[in-house]
Amino acid sequence: MVNGVYPSFGLLLVDDEASFLRSLSIALERNAGITNIQRCQDSREVMSILERENIGLVTLDLTMPHLSGEKLLAQIVEEHPEVGVIVISGLNQVETAVNCIKLGAFDYFVKTDEPDRLIAGVRRAIRLQELRRENQELRKRFLYDTLERPEAFAHIVTGDKGMRSVFQYLESVAVSRQPILICGESGTGKELIARAAHTLSDRTGPLVCVNVAGLDDNMFADTLFGHERGAFTGANQERAGMIERAAGGTLFLDEIGDLSMASQVKLLRLLQEGEYYPLGSDRPKRIQARVLVATHQDLARKQASGEFRKDLYYRLRTHLVRIPPLRQRKQDIQLLLEHFLAEAADELGKSKPTMPRELPVLLSNYSFPGNVRELRAMVYDAMSVHRSRMLSMDVFKRAIDSHLEEGGETIAEERAVFVADEPLPNLHEVTDLLVQEAMRRAEGNQSIASRLLGVSQPALSKRLKRLQS
Repeated sequence: MVNGVYPSFGLLLVDDEASFLRSLSIALERNAGITNIQRCQDSREVMSILERENIGLVTLDLTMPHLSGEKLLAQIVEEHPEVGVIVISGLNQVETAVNCIKLGAFDYFVKTDEPDRLIAGVRRAIRLQELRRENQELRKRFLYDTLERPEAFAHIVTGDKGMRSVFQYLESVAVSRQPILICGESGTGKELIARAAHTLSDRTGPLVCVNVAGLDDNMFADTLFGHERGAFTGANQERAGMIERAAGGTLFLDEIGDLSMASQVKLLRLLQEGEYYPLGSDRPKRIQARVLVATHQDLARKQASGEFRKDLYYRLRTHLVRIPPLRQRKQDIQLLLEHFLAEAADELGKSKPTMPRELPVLLSNYSFPGNVRELRAMVYDAMSVHRSRMLSMDVFKRAIDSHLEEGGETIAEERAVFVADEPLPNLHEVTDLLVQEAMRRAEGNQSIASRLLGVSQPALSKRLKRLQS
């Protein structure tokens, strides 16, 4: 949905009965929020409409004058295979339905059936078309390694290929109305990704951010849905919820993994039905915002253990973005250092200092459990006490040592250090290999290498002389 229009491609309704076209249009708009609709009563005009308009889905009556629905279906499938077709017939004939599906129709409905079934079928077909178009866009971007709108990511400092892949994926799903689940450790920049997704969507409404951590069920409902006057004690006047404030824009729910089970049910209904009830009201309102959610928690593990609803989990992960932690983006450390130094210097009214050559090497060997946010805090702390031309490394060393003293540098998972089918090296060989690897990671800096090994610099120097002899 862009600028209030959903879906991003047109839905063409074809039927020679004007009354049916009108009633179907109203039903689709009221019950499914589908507004990008065109109507056609003359089957002879369909192919020319498909030539000049961005049509992604056609609903097609079978029994029409001039050109029958079956002939038109065959033409559309042959000349416009990217366009989906739903057949709607006044006759309930199994043989005809089977033949239409064989010709390439998405689905077949009878006009006399309940309208809810038809609307659900149209929504399902729209979703399939959205996925097809997203996949085509994604393949194109990865094949040519392109970003069509790099300005949307200008506020994210990175040169990492993994982050570029995230950007390409966001461009591909930008116009979808489906939610985006943004996963990443604390401090990786999930809100920045949400802002980029909002920019790419070209929505005219605002980006409204809500941190749902710590909200109980009543507070969650009141915050999102709003309330009517008199809905509860103290509700002296009507208040619009965050969903209404985000109308025409994007609603970003952060820390979604902390939602209670009762709140999860409310969010699931909002996403499934596209409607909600303000507290104290019996009249539903339709959501006019795209929903983005973020979490630092492992939702797959939480849903497996019963702490997070499985149906909500799969509804949210329609579009899944994983932001790599800073320790997997080591080449970004120097870029971020330069950026934060300039930012901190400007904010503190100081000149930007010269960075010690050893500083990026030191930081590239640190795990950064707090990710980009932790690096920014380190830089601002260092700049606050900075006095000379050269930036001191003491603040950074103290922060790393403090983390090590708290037992932070533990091995997260077992790793194969030795080849199973080869003989073990002896202790002297292992020590030599360890020293050589530390020197490689420290780029030849003995001070940093000794910190990595947990030994004094003189002890490391002695070992290196022995290796060279």
